[in-house]
Amino acid sequence: MLRQLLPALLTALPAFSASAADWQQRSIYQLVTDRFATTNGSYPSCDTEDRVYCGGTWQGVIRQLDYIQNMGFDAIWISPIVANLEGSTGDGESYHGYWTVDQNSLNSHFGNESDLLELSSQLHSRGMYLMLDVVVNHMAADTLPPDYVLFAPFNAESDFHTFCWITNYNNQTNVEQCWLGDDNVPLADCDTESDYVIDFFYKWIGDLVANYSADGLRIDTVKHVRSDFWPGFAEAAGVFTIGEVLDGDVDYVSTYTEVLDAVLDYPTYYQLFYAFESTSGSLSNLVSWVQQSQSTYKNGEFMTGSFLENQDNPRFQSVQTDQALVSNAISWPFIQDGIPILYYGQEQGYTGSNDPYNREALWLSGYVEDKPLVKLVRTLNAARKAAIAASSDYLSTVLTFPSVTSSTLAVYKQPMLALLTNGGSSSTPSWSVSSTDYSNGEELINVLTCDTLTAGSNGAVSVTGSEGMPQILLPTSVFNVTYCNELLSTY
Repeated sequence: MLRQLLPALLTALPAFSASAADWQQRSIYQLVTDRFATTNGSYPSCDTEDRVYCGGTWQGVIRQLDYIQNMGFDAIWISPIVANLEGSTGDGESYHGYWTVDQNSLNSHFGNESDLLELSSQLHSRGMYLMLDVVVNHMAADTLPPDYVLFAPFNAESDFHTFCWITNYNNQTNVEQCWLGDDNVPLADCDTESDYVIDFFYKWIGDLVANYSADGLRIDTVKHVRSDFWPGFAEAAGVFTIGEVLDGDVDYVSTYTEVLDAVLDYPTYYQLFYAFESTSGSLSNLVSWVQQSQSTYKNGEFMTGSFLENQDNPRFQSVQTDQALVSNAISWPFIQDGIPILYYGQEQGYTGSNDPYNREALWLSGYVEDKPLVKLVRTLNAARKAAIAASSDYLSTVLTFPSVTSSTLAVYKQPMLALLTNGGSSSTPSWSVSSTDYSNGEELINVLTCDTLTAGSNGAVSVTGSEGMPQILLPTSVFNVTYCNELLSTY
């Protein structure tokens, strides 16, 4: 029954205006195109250490859309689509898509134009969104100085900032106008002060979105381009924009919330990772960072992408495999103010550390759906959607923390109460929340187990957990017991 129910719920979502408000209702599955699925469904070997193309394609993504949608995701974020540096370098091949050489051509390793158009069409027929990843800051070479004539459309040295490596991240001019990369693959920094470069990118992004009916953009290396470039870029795109500002400082990241719709919430990510990577992690620091972001970002944490893993950072299970801690950490993006993003392979328990080890081939997992973390993610998505459907104010309700101890955390966002702990699988956590908006005697359900309990006076909730696992509570009027049991018993 659930296989039929989830697609029906997704296709009932609003039409594809792709506004920031529409994206708030979504949850995003991020995938590395080359490592997600092959066109013919084969399972070729793929050693991450080799840093080579392994054969994933856009047609492969189409083949596995059921897998993504069955987990409750209604948007996907794919790797950059344009033509990349060819051949092997001292840093491997450009299978990840971030080494652009031709902004006007597609990466043929992933497929052709008709393949990408079909992926977009297939997503939209399912009520799902397509997020494209774009790189504006730089283009890639395999020599220093680059052979500029090999680039398109910027094929002259004057189209780029004068070469210098970034050496001082406290100097914003150095960050914006010097180069990323290394001697093997120098990343020539586009001169985004040039009218020619600006005009190209503004027209290019509008055409890219229109040509492939993209619903949103993830923008790479945002802090390496001057801030006042971005409003015009976003306006030209005409769809939701979320920028990567890889920094843990809330005040620094907040400046980019003024120029794009949203940012990837790196400051909270670092504190989330630290909070659950061990039983001595600080939950209070996580709370403090969230509260600071809520008061500092232009739209609080509502317009952020919340994540635990991505292609640039080590997988959580490379440092911690206690499944109680893992489950608590994975739950966070689905219960907070922003848009949840899950990095492919997280649901399969992948353990790769830093790049390139965190870019494993998903086909090596067999796309097995009857696994604890797959079921956890499916249930978290379903609970979030139920909360959104139950309360017109849910997406504008600010997350609060009615209880914080050294090892437990209560996270409240009416009508959802999430009870988290970093005590680990050997712990027996307990939570006591003295007041909520639940009515006295209202029946609540832990959506992760389908057990029920009753709220007390002033909506008080007292719970004793088991084996350090989180509890996600909703009124049974919002998430009924029958649906809960069907959800957990599927597969």
